[in-house]
Amino acid sequence: MSAQVLILYYSRHGSVAALAEKIAIGITQAGATAVIRSIAGFQQEQPGRHPAVSNADLSQCDGLAFGSPVRFGNMAAEAKAFWDNTSSVWLKGELINKAAGVFTSSGSMHGGNEANLLSMMLPLLHHGMVLMGIPYSEPELHNTQSGGTPYGPTHVSGLQGDTKLSVAEQRLAVAFGKRLAQLSMSLKSAGFDKQ
Repeated sequence: MSAQVLILYYSRHGSVAALAEKIAIGITQAGATAVIRSIAGFQQEQPGRHPAVSNADLSQCDGLAFGSPVRFGNMAAEAKAFWDNTSSVWLKGELINKAAGVFTSSGSMHGGNEANLLSMMLPLLHHGMVLMGIPYSEPELHNTQSGGTPYGPTHVSGLQGDTKLSVAEQRLAVAFGKRLAQLSMSLKSAGFDKQ
């Protein structure tokens, strides 16, 4: 049974958007449909290189990958503001028992990636989603010199703001997308997402 997996992100400089596109490849390779949507910024910013997200996108998805850059160990305010306005989805329980995972990007190796990923999981837990990360069976988790965590895909852009993903970061994002798609399809096939 196929599934529609929403990749929802906010990206200021393009790194998080680059991760979203690699995750979409993995979702497609696993046989699911990837739908990429972005969160608009506060200052009349365009939503990014993908269409802006709506609550209808949340309601229609069978799984969700959520991405945001790190801001002092937390998700960007724009991403937080989006979740703060999803009460109607929460009240209807539209995300309960659907698969989810998170991804992020920071400017330095110790820029708060893991703390951010953990904080990004909180609204997903409140929505009743089933969270997943990346298992250590993925070899890149053992040898990456840049991004990559068991909590979800990450990118380290460095002080120059390099949006080009390393080979390990790309592979981990694709593997994450495959795993998320497989879990989404399994939950949907079992009818678990309807309980």
